[in-house]
Amino acid sequence: MTAVELLRDLVRLPSLNPMGRTWASTEFLFEHRVTAYLQRFFESLSLPWERQPVSPQRENIFTRFDSPGATRTILFEVHQDTVPVEAMIVDPFGGEIRDGKVFGRGSCDVKGSMAVMLTVLARLVRERPKGASNLIVACSVDEEHTFLGVQELVKKVKADFAIVAEPTQLKIVDAHKGVVRWKVRTPGRACHSSRPDQGINAIYRMGRLLGVIENYAQELQRSRSDARLGPPTISVGRIDGGVSVNTVPDDCVIEIDRRVLPGEVPLDTPCDFEAYLRKNTEIPFTLEPVWVNCPPLGNTHSAGVTAALGAAIDTVLGSHEVICVPFGTDGSTIAEAGVPSVVFGPGDIAQAHTCDEWIAIEQMEKAEQILWRLVTTPH
Repeated sequence: MTAVELLRDLVRLPSLNPMGRTWASTEFLFEHRVTAYLQRFFESLSLPWERQPVSPQRENIFTRFDSPGATRTILFEVHQDTVPVEAMIVDPFGGEIRDGKVFGRGSCDVKGSMAVMLTVLARLVRERPKGASNLIVACSVDEEHTFLGVQELVKKVKADFAIVAEPTQLKIVDAHKGVVRWKVRTPGRACHSSRPDQGINAIYRMGRLLGVIENYAQELQRSRSDARLGPPTISVGRIDGGVSVNTVPDDCVIEIDRRVLPGEVPLDTPCDFEAYLRKNTEIPFTLEPVWVNCPPLGNTHSAGVTAALGAAIDTVLGSHEVICVPFGTDGSTIAEAGVPSVVFGPGDIAQAHTCDEWIAIEQMEKAEQILWRLVTTPH
């Protein structure tokens, strides 16, 4: 089975991440259909596999191919989930091929990479080339929302280095920002809106607090900067409050997105934020616990994997490029667990999460050649 055929199968298996929202139906939610497909695929290759429960209907799955005499183990890590499909203008689960592209939700982010990695694995099993590395293929859950899958995965899986799948246009990503998210609440006192003077409006309080947060955001950007990644940032991305228009609201909540640079301690960032607010306002508020913690990825320990992957790219494309990106990936958690990691894959991040998501077949073909060179070149 070719990588394109595998991709079409995978796109036709919905694996939507609910993204923390309440859904009327779970028909298309969660990764369990993809997990079952992967289990059957590994069994067809007579490879051992293990499922690792993360939450209901959500399990990591991984397998391992041992090459005779190998002294190096490479990890291919790729996530099973996709974002939702609202407003898509192509069949999200169709896997249509048109103009040299495969369309559908997850085709670019990141089932195209998954199909390529599975194809390389199957070829290893079939051909068993001399001098090849051992290969672990690990497929995690919940990357698009809270990164819980990879946090469990690193408790079980170890390797000499890792290639983490994301659409990078066949470039090597050796650094990216981390992300921490938490909620902030302002309290109030409810009353009938005909007598607002008898209550305390939590939304008004939040409105005043937002001005202080905006000042903090500006000061944060001036506080430090990474030569490649730029400054740290903070953003308020969501607000919710009140129960009805004729009730003075007694609660208002916002969601904070804080992008973290290498060298910063992610879980220290809410404390710094809170201290600034306490110093600069008397508005009452509370912080809720962090619900997303994806560390930044630095390149301190990744020179070896960058060189090996770069050499493989050179044999296929003639040259390679090493870049950094502002978004988070599973790679940083794997690197923190002691496995040097870089991010790499076919496709363009500009196509991820879009209304007509697609991936170029040519990019998949080149990625397959590159990863094959990586795992079969003696070291």
